[in-house]
Amino acid sequence: FKENRKDDIWLVDFYAPWCGHCKKLEPVWNEVGIEMRNMGSPVKVGKMDATSFSSIASEFGVRGYPTIKLLKGDLAYNYRGPRTKDDIVEFANRVAGPLIRPLPSQHMFEHVQKRHRVLFVYVGGESPLKEKYIEVASELIVYTYFFSASEDVLPEYVTLPELPAVLVFKDGTYFVYDEYEDGDLSSWINRERFQGYLTVDGFTLYELGDTGKLVAIAVIDDKNSSVEHTRLKSIIQEVARDYRDHFHRDFQFGHMDGNDYINSLLMDDLTIPTIVVLNTSNQQYFLPDRDIENTEDMVQFINNILDGTAEAQGGDGLLQRIKRIIYDAKSTVVSVFKSSPLLGCFLFGLPLGVISIMCYGICTADTDGGVDEPEAAKKENDDQELTDEGSEEDQEEKNGKYTELSDGELKQKDIMEKKKD
Repeated sequence: FKENRKDDIWLVDFYAPWCGHCKKLEPVWNEVGIEMRNMGSPVKVGKMDATSFSSIASEFGVRGYPTIKLLKGDLAYNYRGPRTKDDIVEFANRVAGPLIRPLPSQHMFEHVQKRHRVLFVYVGGESPLKEKYIEVASELIVYTYFFSASEDVLPEYVTLPELPAVLVFKDGTYFVYDEYEDGDLSSWINRERFQGYLTVDGFTLYELGDTGKLVAIAVIDDKNSSVEHTRLKSIIQEVARDYRDHFHRDFQFGHMDGNDYINSLLMDDLTIPTIVVLNTSNQQYFLPDRDIENTEDMVQFINNILDGTAEAQGGDGLLQRIKRIIYDAKSTVVSVFKSSPLLGCFLFGLPLGVISIMCYGICTADTDGGVDEPEAAKKENDDQELTDEGSEEDQEEKNGKYTELSDGELKQKDIMEKKKD
């Protein structure tokens, strides 16, 4: 594979046999391989056990599992999207193709515009701007498509102040890149690659962190059709649409279904429906100090954030990090006990019981055995001395009696001899 992989374009899943996420991806990955083959795609689909071939995994910068990469020549593109068949296939087709796709006709332009919600187009001839555009495309093609066209291919409603130009088509309109107002082209494209209003989930929120924008979210229950839930969603949509020119450089708008992810991010239980503004770069967030009743209230809330009068909560300071560790540990324990009480008792009860027994044993051993041992040894020595002394006295007494009896017998023997004589 190392010797021949540059001869083809490869879509590779780097996995570990013990990884649960890898096992979950496996049936999806099989569908991706079948789909790419049926499409006649030049991309070859494979997977590699990164634990068995750790040197190759290290060469491609694999840090976690599963890691999906498209290998094209000397380049390796990371896939960071949802792990669904359609999204992975879309990624492979986009990155495997040319960096800049030409649009030769209005018909082709209209066809592409219907397929893509966000469309970047370079208009003009050779220029430093085009070189920069190609450079940015090589970096950001993992996220979006890049096209080029002549001015007569664009729709009639498009007016350009000058050529060359870079445009983005989205939300039913278009916007022209201005170097003086928008700054670096790469940063501008990274900010504009999302629609003005999104359905936000955990993955999308993570991706929005790269844009540097604040994210204004209506946290609602999509299944709840009550007036309050519908009203907050509509307010966010209206601000995103009607105040786009005022806020698009600093804000991204959307709604999120449910508060589970927000609760874990904010380390608090938010009552829904509600509105929250997140700063994903430093984990700060803003909550309105009063109910948002209409669009004007929402605009005022955003302006308060921009001018610094709204109070920021959270953050990534030391105290907040400690708080997050405690919160995550608590959430893990609670989730384990909720899903499987017996498993929770085993996982947390058994280690605590073993530790308690060990501590008890150590404490009792130090207080009892350690103090009495010298006294017991002394007593044993004393008893031994007494026993030895008693033995010597008895021995002397026996020796004395033996001597006394022997002298009597000698005297009696002398008397008997005299009588005999």
